[in-house]
Amino acid sequence: MALIKSISGFRGTIGKESGKNLTPLDIVHFTAAYCSWLKEQKVPQKIVIGRDARISGEMVSNIVANTVIAMGIDVVDLGLSTTPTVEMAVMWENAGGGIILTASHNPKEWNALKLLNSKGEFIGHQDAQHVLDLVEQGFYSFAEVEDLGTITQNNNYLDQHIEAILNHPLVDAGAISAKNFKVLVDGINSSGGVAIPKLLNALGVTDIVKENCEPTGRFAHNPEPLASHLGEVCNTVKFEKADLGIVVDPDVDRLAFISEDGSLFGEEYTLVAIADYVLKETGGGNTVSNLSSTIALRQITEKHNGEYNASAVGEVNVVKKMKETNAVIGGEGNGGVIVPELHYGRDALAGIALFLSHLAKSGKSMSMLRNEYPKLHIVKNKIQLEDDMDVDDIISKISEKYSHLEQNTEDGLKIYFDGGNDWVHLRKSNTEPIIRIYSESETETTANSLANKIKTDVKEVLM
Repeated sequence: MALIKSISGFRGTIGKESGKNLTPLDIVHFTAAYCSWLKEQKVPQKIVIGRDARISGEMVSNIVANTVIAMGIDVVDLGLSTTPTVEMAVMWENAGGGIILTASHNPKEWNALKLLNSKGEFIGHQDAQHVLDLVEQGFYSFAEVEDLGTITQNNNYLDQHIEAILNHPLVDAGAISAKNFKVLVDGINSSGGVAIPKLLNALGVTDIVKENCEPTGRFAHNPEPLASHLGEVCNTVKFEKADLGIVVDPDVDRLAFISEDGSLFGEEYTLVAIADYVLKETGGGNTVSNLSSTIALRQITEKHNGEYNASAVGEVNVVKKMKETNAVIGGEGNGGVIVPELHYGRDALAGIALFLSHLAKSGKSMSMLRNEYPKLHIVKNKIQLEDDMDVDDIISKISEKYSHLEQNTEDGLKIYFDGGNDWVHLRKSNTEPIIRIYSESETETTANSLANKIKTDVKEVLM
């Protein structure tokens, strides 16, 4: 059981002891701190909230909503929703901020409060640190009875979100409809099970095989859309003779595809393929992904005479870099796609519409399309953190060991091998008590070997 307070929000396991897990007391504490920060801003005193379908979602949502109105701020409650829908609703409501209640890809016992600014974007590092400081101070001024906020329910924003996606100039619903795609959807028993079929119908897709689409919050498998968790879904795509499979995480900001032969398209290649389509249709442009993402995006961008830039890990960092470089598309290698014309947030629904447009207009099967992209292998590992582990010391010692090689220390430690063609990136997660170790090479064997080498180095440091 754990409680993580970071610039990425407040995340923890439900129940047990307050201050060490995400309990009702902690939820009130964190919400009041965020509201105190919002009151300091010159923004409308209104907050949009929405949640995924996890078991604790309704309880957490009720506590958050009532804490917000107790602070004298109005609430627009979207109920069961998606992260990108909440982000867009903040803008449409002209709200001062938003709170998304989701632990993203974490298992069902977790939940979290993810905090947005008035632009519907995750609050920046400085503001997030200020909220953390307010949490530590623990003093809040609640509203008197005549000044309490109000709660308004609104479940129409998913339809408005889908309409905005259909109006994007690169989304070709006619081409998608003409292909008569058969699509399997794995909604991981959360919001995607509702949102994705609705989007597909709007795009003209009628042959939909629904897997785990009842939003019970009791996830049928580990909710992180990785190869090790999707074996059964991949087999079902092939058995159903579907043209493709779509897999998302519980709050629908990560996106993975499955090819018609049951093979994974590759979570890292969600952004690569969509960027290829966008750059081709727009005549080129700049792109951004984070330091833990495949270098294939850089290769595709340069093919279209664009400029690629890497940011530190974290959506707020990717967005900052996208704005600085005027990127036309960006995101993260975990399948998160950011389409600036819609909003600066990872959006699986927008990603699905653009990808299907690309697939339909290419005239190719999923497996054929995948073969057009670089054949690189990225391996994702993690090491569980113990309370006495000093991550900074671990990274410093490993950096010293490989000081003869090119390194990037902007976010943890990235080491380049073989003249920069292979790399390993290790960093402390902002959302889980783990060290992430990602590696990439032209062969899976080499990528695994690099990762194992670093894991061994970490263990030696800890001895």
